Amino acid sequence: MNEPMSDEESVQKGNIHNLVPDSDPILSQELPKFDFDNPATDPIQLAYDLVESMRHHNGLGLSANQIGLPYRAFAMQAVPAIVCFNPKVIDESSEEIMLEEGCLSFPGLGIKIKRPRHIKVRYTEPNGNVVTRKFTGMAARCFLHEYDHMNGTKYIDRASFIQKEIALKRQKKLAKLKRVFR
Repeated sequence: MNEPMSDEESVQKGNIHNLVPDSDPILSQELPKFDFDNPATDPIQLAYDLVESMRHHNGLGLSANQIGLPYRAFAMQAVPAIVCFNPKVIDESSEEIMLEEGCLSFPGLGIKIKRPRHIKVRYTEPNGNVVTRKFTGMAARCFLHEYDHMNGTKYIDRASFIQKEIALKRQKKLAKLKRVFR
């Protein structure tokens, strides 16, 4: 049985992938289940690549489709990093929290999104072990954000019209300020 990857192993074995543009159709497609019986790629290497790419791009999470890979897998920041294949949300709290989210696919666009405070999930680790876990707070939010990516749902699709407008106006102001101070 494989142990979780350490930071040192990730740095040594992971490949950094570029992010696809926000207009790439892969971000709007539901990704097929990863087949551990007949894998299209090595799941351990994919896990290393996801973690290394996530860290390189300073993300809290990264779904495979964000780097152009059509695999139902994502990484989340933790110590050690968590990599989930074929995740499922089993249960979620009725209590929801509204917080601002960002996304590597939409740099500089922070949008307030309402998500459950607690979730219970099941996923497969890169070594093939199936685990069931509970996540709370930011870990739950990150899991759900990456889970949405694999289902072809962008976080901006979860925001209200007014929240999108506020975020877009703020993004334009920030871009303008950056140009002024260059």
